[in-house]
Amino acid sequence: MSEGLYTAVMGIRDFLKEYFNGFWDYETPKMMVIKNRPLGVIYRAVQFLVITYFIWYVFISQKAYQQSETHPESSVYTLIKGKAEHGDDVLDNVEYAHPPETFLTFLHRELTGKVPHFSVDNANCTTDSDCLQGLPNFDSHGIRTGRCIQYHNHPFKTCEIKAWCPIEEYAVVREPPLVQAINFTVFIRNSIHFPKFKVLRVNVESPPGMKTKKYLKRCHYHEETAPYCPNFRLGYIANKARENFTELCRTGGVIGVFINWDCNLDLDPSHCKPTYTFRRLDLRKDLADSGYYYRFAKYYDKNGVESRTLIKAYGIRLDIIVHGQAGKFSVIPTIISTVTALTSVGICSIICDWIMLTFIDKNEVYSERKFDEVTKEPTDTIRTEFSFISSYGSNHSDLSDGVPL
Repeated sequence: MSEGLYTAVMGIRDFLKEYFNGFWDYETPKMMVIKNRPLGVIYRAVQFLVITYFIWYVFISQKAYQQSETHPESSVYTLIKGKAEHGDDVLDNVEYAHPPETFLTFLHRELTGKVPHFSVDNANCTTDSDCLQGLPNFDSHGIRTGRCIQYHNHPFKTCEIKAWCPIEEYAVVREPPLVQAINFTVFIRNSIHFPKFKVLRVNVESPPGMKTKKYLKRCHYHEETAPYCPNFRLGYIANKARENFTELCRTGGVIGVFINWDCNLDLDPSHCKPTYTFRRLDLRKDLADSGYYYRFAKYYDKNGVESRTLIKAYGIRLDIIVHGQAGKFSVIPTIISTVTALTSVGICSIICDWIMLTFIDKNEVYSERKFDEVTKEPTDTIRTEFSFISSYGSNHSDLSDGVPL
């Protein structure tokens, strides 16, 4: 074996031996009194910050002494109420409300028929062979009949399609927005259940001495005066979502109604009240594809010909989103949080030791006095200023004398 390899092997052996022997050593803190005003100020300041953090944030704000539940069971029921005059018609919620939205309409009447088609690609033709019968085109309005016909009074020809006539682009009738809907009300009943604590709450509660049914017929939600009234005006919802109601009726939109239950069950469950926030969820109105609408049709027979009225409905869609959490005092989280707080106070000593051994003058003297290595117990008792110890070295010393700072 070469000398270099032998030296390396012996070095590794000595390292492993030293590590193995050191693994069984016991370390204990050593108490030192450092009479240094700047270091003492830093130590108390860090202590104050740590204690303040745990008292104010952990215990008071986050309620770390409570057992919590963040996945409650919830149900929501909605109903739109209101009547409006639209032209010669009087509308109620049967006409304008398709849960969970209210809508306004563009509509036109159509008949089943055959028309030349020009508004899509590959619609032009010269002979019937250019128009394959039955070929669907997802960009068109119908199915090809296989005929190539003249496009109205134009000199060119296009493929004929079988579709509802006339097509939407040429027959739409715009109806005025139903601005009276600003005073319509939305009844939102929400119940929430915290199974861990066996607590059930509902966002409906009448004042003392008044029946709930009578109260619901006359109340409107208000954050302070009527927090348990679940009737919300559409105008109020649009205003809280920072939207113009007239523009919202014209383009449609999706508004999120966020119901939040934050319950401290250390108090009576009657203090558990919901809070509401409103926010526009779809793309804003200044974009081409913003708003909310959908299509549906009403069918009827006209002179023996099946006909339909196609309705493109623009409306306000309400998405009800419920969040809930509840907490109640429990011994186990209280013990865990308290032990964590007491342990974290030890950070103060670590920070100050690092400052003392790194930045303060005579740090080598501090290091020599702070770290002692005891290999065996001495036979003579060693006296210090504070106590008698029966081991080599001192576990409590005062550096106020003899060490200039």
